[in-house]
Amino acid sequence: MMPAADTIRALTVENVVKSYGGPIVLDGVSIEVDRGKILGIIGPNGSGKTTLFSVISGTFAPSSGKVFLAGRDVTSFGASARAVAGIGRTFQVPQTFSQMSVYENALVAAAFAGAFKGRAAEEAALQALEICGLKSRGDLIAGRLPLLDRKRLELARALATKPSVLLLDEIAGGLTDDEAAGVAAIVKALAASGLAIIWIEHLVHVLTHAADELAVLGEGRIIAHGEPHETMRMPKVRQIYLGMEPDIDDIDH
Repeated sequence: MMPAADTIRALTVENVVKSYGGPIVLDGVSIEVDRGKILGIIGPNGSGKTTLFSVISGTFAPSSGKVFLAGRDVTSFGASARAVAGIGRTFQVPQTFSQMSVYENALVAAAFAGAFKGRAAEEAALQALEICGLKSRGDLIAGRLPLLDRKRLELARALATKPSVLLLDEIAGGLTDDEAAGVAAIVKALAASGLAIIWIEHLVHVLTHAADELAVLGEGRIIAHGEPHETMRMPKVRQIYLGMEPDIDDIDH
């Protein structure tokens, strides 16, 4: 029996385990996010964050466990099928086509990852560029963009697929504080429009101000989960980040 519509999460990851034939990378991870909400995920290098995104997006199949999109079991879906179903993803290193224009990059994403045709693909691409502040730069060659605009284009490419769930992998990484704040403002506006967002970021202060909830991964397990500022004050979380995050005492500022 399906749960009532108002109780169905935009995305549910249920007891996911992932190993590559050796050590377990994800060990019983369960998370969920609602429409219009931002779930931040942090954790040290090697904690399983990128693998989790790869399992959610369909790049890797879980060793066990399930992934549900709006209540639908998509565990058996590959990456292409999940993109069409509504899971969009950005990458830590922008995956743009450097010799194509900004507009062409968004159009390719809309047409191939989003499976839109003709005018619908064009409109999806243009709308995504407008949201990310790149519509006026559509004719520029993507490989010549500065880092901020490459990050924005990476976001626009994901949005051009018209996702219901958006996975952000360090979209603010490498940016100045002001640039990161600008990107965070775009992300918060996307959530306010009804998009469900899961955001991995090393810039903890960005997530604590933008996310509705924060989950902490440690050695493949969720070791803490809750309101961002309260979660960051937990002794076990502070212990993990001791020496990693110099502004951890300033997350309220």
